[in-house]
Amino acid sequence: MFLLSALRVIKFSLQDIARNIWLSIVTITILILALFSINMLLTVQIISDTAISAVKEKIDVSMYLNPEASEEEILALKIKIENMEEVREVKYTSRAQALEDFREKNDNNPEVLQALKELGKNPLSPSLVIKPNEVNNSDEFINKLNQIDNKIIESRNFADHKLLLSKINAITDKVNNAGMIVSIIFVLITLLVVYNAVKVAIYTHKKEIAIMKLVGASNSFVYMPFLLSGVFFALLGVLVIIVVFYPFLTLLQPYLEAFFIGYNVNIVSYYNENFFYIFGLQFVGAALINILAAFFAVKKYTKV
Repeated sequence: MFLLSALRVIKFSLQDIARNIWLSIVTITILILALFSINMLLTVQIISDTAISAVKEKIDVSMYLNPEASEEEILALKIKIENMEEVREVKYTSRAQALEDFREKNDNNPEVLQALKELGKNPLSPSLVIKPNEVNNSDEFINKLNQIDNKIIESRNFADHKLLLSKINAITDKVNNAGMIVSIIFVLITLLVVYNAVKVAIYTHKKEIAIMKLVGASNSFVYMPFLLSGVFFALLGVLVIIVVFYPFLTLLQPYLEAFFIGYNVNIVSYYNENFFYIFGLQFVGAALINILAAFFAVKKYTKV
């Protein structure tokens, strides 16, 4: 009996969608635009997080050491710095390694290599590259490193990336705020469109509803088809956005790879790995919004 009632509800719901096909298309289109804007917000957030991580990886302090410093002195200084709680990693580059890296970097520049050869000696210094644990406390980190007084330290170099990080955050915040406003507008429009779609469907079935009430149909049986229409709208909207958004991500991916050279940025893989979470959550959210709009329309116009 329950299965038969459920099948009838589904049948009536699909009939409502078919009878008001143009209104249904408009409803689904508005819902798709809302979902597209939400997915764009998510994509921007992922790109922003990747950009910030990329910049944070570049933040370090370089200590250039006296070329005459012994290996024991350099390693002792390295261990001392590594024991600081603010330090995540210390990389030591010897004079020989620095010279090899320099030659590789200028492999296509014969003039520089010739000048190095004529110099007759290694002009480069050993160095320590120090990465902080927490970028937000970089000022304190730098102050502590500056307090290290050791005769083998010749100079310190710190590239301040905080300004770049703040610019990335500012741009991301603006895009997110604008996207959020657009998403809210589309959600409100979706509520109104679904509300009116259900209103039209109720008027279309006005006589049928009256007859169902006369023969003793329960309130839930009367308004369930209209609520179920909202779920169908959400399902169709999510299915269409999956079909539309994946080609967009595929077109975007090469540009991300070109921009984030050396970093594993794969937006398509992120969506694949979180497919059910992302689109499942969107379906639930869209269905709840549609059901809410349909519920208010049903309560008002069927007098149930």
